[in-house]
Amino acid sequence: MTSERPTADHAGPDGYPDWLHRLEREIRPGPVVRLRIWCRRRARRLLAATGVLLLLAGLLGAGGYGYRQFRRPAAATPPAGGATSPAAGTSTAPTPAPGVFAGTPAADWPAGPAGIAWPTAGPTEGFTTAEVSAGLARVRAAMLTARLDRAFMTGDSPTPLLRHFAPAARELVRKDWSTATIDTYATRLAPDARLATDRPRAKGTVTWRGVRDEVGARALEVTSNVVWVYGFRDLDSRTGHSVVVLHDEVVWRLPRAGDVRRSDRGLWLHRMSSYAWGVDCDAIRHGLIRPGRADPDAPRSPEDPDKLYDPAHPIRLPVSC
Repeated sequence: MTSERPTADHAGPDGYPDWLHRLEREIRPGPVVRLRIWCRRRARRLLAATGVLLLLAGLLGAGGYGYRQFRRPAAATPPAGGATSPAAGTSTAPTPAPGVFAGTPAADWPAGPAGIAWPTAGPTEGFTTAEVSAGLARVRAAMLTARLDRAFMTGDSPTPLLRHFAPAARELVRKDWSTATIDTYATRLAPDARLATDRPRAKGTVTWRGVRDEVGARALEVTSNVVWVYGFRDLDSRTGHSVVVLHDEVVWRLPRAGDVRRSDRGLWLHRMSSYAWGVDCDAIRHGLIRPGRADPDAPRSPEDPDKLYDPAHPIRLPVSC
């Protein structure tokens, strides 16, 4: 008579008893249970792989941080005395080389419009801060087209300038196009005039206020007082170049949209005056700018020419073309 003894449960290669594997085959567990069994069988390998991945991630992160630190510019050392960096909105434009402006007061002015001090917008009667800011931007755009846009200054069409004005104001600007009046607020170069490669210089101020006209319509009034200096190639000059100075004071107005007709909405010229120095008098009578000499029939001015670069100088000169 033989007696049956229970067979000892032997551990499999993964450390789990054989009956567990038989049970797995008999029960046929679902996907979740299968995943858990699979993970338990490979726990050591997964742990080792996870450690390697974490180590690689740490090394890559440290390398990336070091690269960013390498690429990041070093913090500027504050100057002695505790001086701080310029406040937001202040001009930090570098002064270019004097070039053709060497020996003149404009030699150390920034190029382009950077020398013009623009005011901060704020609310006023009938205008919000945003509306004042938009109005100042429209005046600035018109000024830069009129005085610094080379395509406009050398072209033969007022269209680039007209688009800045109210529809009803454009005909007035068009009538000024071929007269001496145009140079009081815009620069038209004579066909034979050649600007130097040096960008023109400018210096001046812009102010604004809210006003009402004769019929009570509200308007934003912007006053610009700017000296514009241009360098020209001039074969008649000893140095091969010459400088022209234009100083204008222009009062611009933007009526409140709800107070005027649609055709009146936009930019208007309310008042303007200017003087020029170093220009050809015959050309300027036709609204054109060309470097030249003063009118030989006019008396010589006792004025120091360097003073004409000052925006505070009175607009009217004792001697002009």
